[in-house]
Amino acid sequence: MSGARSFGESGPWFGLSRCGERLRRRLRERPTMIRRISERVSGFAKNFPILKSSRFHGESLDSSVSPVLIPGVHVFHCQDAVGIVAKLSDCIAAKGGNILGYDVFVPENNNVFYSRSEFIFDPVKWPRNQVDEDFQTIAQRYGALNSVVRVPSIDPKYKIALLLSKQDHCLVEMLHKWQDGKLPVDITCVISNHERASNTHVMRFLERHGIPYHYVSTTKENKREDDILELVKDTDFLVLARYMQILSGNFLKGYGKDVINIHHGLLPSFKGGYPAKQAFDAGVKLIGATSHFVTEELDSGPIIEQMVESVSHRDNLRSFVQKSEDLEKKCLTKAIKSYCELRVLPYGTNKTVVF
Repeated sequence: MSGARSFGESGPWFGLSRCGERLRRRLRERPTMIRRISERVSGFAKNFPILKSSRFHGESLDSSVSPVLIPGVHVFHCQDAVGIVAKLSDCIAAKGGNILGYDVFVPENNNVFYSRSEFIFDPVKWPRNQVDEDFQTIAQRYGALNSVVRVPSIDPKYKIALLLSKQDHCLVEMLHKWQDGKLPVDITCVISNHERASNTHVMRFLERHGIPYHYVSTTKENKREDDILELVKDTDFLVLARYMQILSGNFLKGYGKDVINIHHGLLPSFKGGYPAKQAFDAGVKLIGATSHFVTEELDSGPIIEQMVESVSHRDNLRSFVQKSEDLEKKCLTKAIKSYCELRVLPYGTNKTVVF
């Protein structure tokens, strides 16, 4: 037959045969091609030396190309004036830092300025002590009431002591958050006016992590406040994790630092013993928890955090109490985390600004 071709010279197999021949030819030429590409890349890198260093996300890079940047936080509180934001921003930018977030609050009809900035910087170019000095210069210029810098990766964690009575739910929540690295504190000790057996979950946890437990027996006549002050003298602040004792004005003055408390409701309702049953018997439809600073006036200190949840006629006393305790531990933990992240600033005589 005129023009006849053998099997393999037409159809898909013929195409594959030709492709195979081209592939074999390119494989024979591959060393030459690779050598040419290598020469081109080398020549390009000579003209653009920055391309000599490359990295994947998360890998370290030579500091001459990209410095290691770490995060910092700065809070500022002063009388309001023109140019404060510009000065604070210039302070960071002048040292090669970069602002990641900035919050400002200036109350209406009140000549007060509050700010909180999150930034990153190179500690080699801007040493930690110099950061403090530079912000302090601005603080002196504006007569700041509060100017604090915190660099979590360099600065030591806040040291705290936890005080509690019989209930464990707030303590357990904080210990677990601390163990998971979600609570940026060092727990120096746990103090209670109730003794606990050594084989309990809490005591085994404390022993396993080397956290001292101090049983301080108290009476109405003797609150043992001097003994407690001795135990907490090296802490940065105290946390009352359902500590059912009233701290005196002398104790607060002797300690001289912040004390954070958790209250079982939306202040100031249902004071006294067994507040959950009081609220349950009253048929409330909304329960809450309040975390606040402790002052000499009972349960009247500046509020840091509040949480609420609905309840109904379908709740029995057991579910009612469980919801209340869940709110308490979440509210207290969030308040402590906000405090450690410099989100809480005093506002007026009995309020707070929480960024």
